[in-house]
Amino acid sequence: MNYIGISNFDTANGPGVRVSLFVSGCRLHCRGCFNPESWPFDAGKPYDDSVKERILKALEEPFVAGLSLLGGDPLEPENVGELTELCRAVREKFGNKKTIWLWTGRTYEKVKDLPVFQYIDTVVDGSFVEKLKVEGKGHWFGSSNQRVIPLRCEAAA
Repeated sequence: MNYIGISNFDTANGPGVRVSLFVSGCRLHCRGCFNPESWPFDAGKPYDDSVKERILKALEEPFVAGLSLLGGDPLEPENVGELTELCRAVREKFGNKKTIWLWTGRTYEKVKDLPVFQYIDTVVDGSFVEKLKVEGKGHWFGSSNQRVIPLRCEAAA
């Protein structure tokens, strides 16, 4: 798995200050995607144990609310195994004190049986549809067909 970026102080992708991992690879190629540079699976840098440890370390900051997983698409077969392990490690280290949000272009109903969802608090699902683009701030999605689906109780503050 490759990734194209990590943000240690992201306030745009989920509630509060978050650590965000942008993975490489997406086969959906939504017209108008905000992140088309993430489509190639070989874009960016290789994800390895040192990157995982860097993310876990960044999550130790008391002001960080949690982890956001974006892309590309985190649920591509090339990505989901590593991300499941990262989410497991987050839960082992922090319990429910940090939330985990995941964005995917797939609908939740089609992917809900993936093991990663045992760790996810909220999934934002659905492909981006350019003609349904949502303007302005305050949304966790880019087009009105996408949904914010809570899967677990949010972590305690």
